[in-house]
Amino acid sequence: MTRANGDDGDDVARAPWIPGPRRAADDHADLTADPSDVPEGEKPGVEPERVEPEHVQPEPVEPERVESERVESEPDVPVLTHGVLKSLLGAWALSACSPGETQAVEDHLTACAPCADEALRLRDAVALLHEDRDLDLDPLLRSRVLENCLGRRPARIPVPEWATPYDAETARLDALLRDIGESEWHAPVRLKWYEEGRIVRRKATVAGVIGHLLAVDGLVSAALGLEDPLGAGTPELSPSERTEAYWSGLDRPPNRSIRGPWRDQSHTLIRTVSFAGRGVADLTVTYKDFALPLRDSLLERAFECWVHADDIANAVAYPYAAPSGAHLHSMIDLAARLLPGALANRRRTGLASPARHLVAAGAPGRSLHLEVEGAGGGHWYIALDSPAALGSPDRAVAQVAMDGVEFCQLVAGHISPEEAAAGQDGDREAIRDVLSAAASLSRL
Repeated sequence: MTRANGDDGDDVARAPWIPGPRRAADDHADLTADPSDVPEGEKPGVEPERVEPEHVQPEPVEPERVESERVESEPDVPVLTHGVLKSLLGAWALSACSPGETQAVEDHLTACAPCADEALRLRDAVALLHEDRDLDLDPLLRSRVLENCLGRRPARIPVPEWATPYDAETARLDALLRDIGESEWHAPVRLKWYEEGRIVRRKATVAGVIGHLLAVDGLVSAALGLEDPLGAGTPELSPSERTEAYWSGLDRPPNRSIRGPWRDQSHTLIRTVSFAGRGVADLTVTYKDFALPLRDSLLERAFECWVHADDIANAVAYPYAAPSGAHLHSMIDLAARLLPGALANRRRTGLASPARHLVAAGAPGRSLHLEVEGAGGGHWYIALDSPAALGSPDRAVAQVAMDGVEFCQLVAGHISPEEAAAGQDGDREAIRDVLSAAASLSRL
């Protein structure tokens, strides 16, 4: 500042005084005291000495005072109609209601069962929106949804029990195909089967394997009078010949577009047998060299679908589990029922030892006890000398014990009879013949 109009130095203008920090209330300062009585060290403009405040014990709070504060903190619960409360369920599930509305909704849920069910469903839906949740869906979600839907409204036209393995395995393979990328459809797949005493290999791609399944499933389609993927007028061909004919008839290598025709065909097969009634189960499906009733044919197709799905999963490094225990048991049972006939065919071509004790059709004959362990396991008695004989535990001359999945790998031709880690006891010749006959059931 500067002097004003020649005033002497004592009249120099001064800056306005800014009071110092106010003493804390708990210091119990007397704010009504005369400023002239303030001690020298506490006058305005003078920095007071810092004094550590003494510890002050809090005043005891009376119980009546605590209760009154608690009552005052409770939300004001509005009186709302049922319609308004129902409309608030979504906001309540998102925790977006006011305290009063939240209390009103929760009081209402204790008395209204429909709203309580809806509230639980909304809360479960909100849980799926949590940011920190793993994006992979619960693997049991599909089965729980289907179980809940069928429990509320059973299917008007249910899928026959004998067709459920095919339905399940095609659905599982379709889920795998839905997850793989465009380039993985051209990933190399090694197909293997057992032929003439050795394992045969063939290179294919993921799309080529689906084309193989499409072509062979066409045998079942043709038996039902449905469209054949190889076209009308196709001569009778074996599964391997149909596959080669389908592959050679393509203008360019198959890609992911083949998934649609294959899945449409499997859906059509399931829908057709579901509407056809009971008699369709005994319809004959011809594979050129042999034939199966439709119920066994769809089970065989389910087995091959699983085997090739596992081939694809290995090619693209995708985790893939075995079928359910019940379906795996049905597949093993089919192979066990086919073994006596396969053994007889090998005997006619000199690939198996001759029969030792022929018996009348339907009579108990010399048998091998096949014990399959693990999920889908069980006990089967395989007639050794004639497919018309009856397998019997009383006539068992040998026993083989194997894991269920390993036995299926043998039937699929993925492992040789010598590689099968089987527990063996009894007639070694009978064991060798049965294991070789099991591998001979495989094909492309």
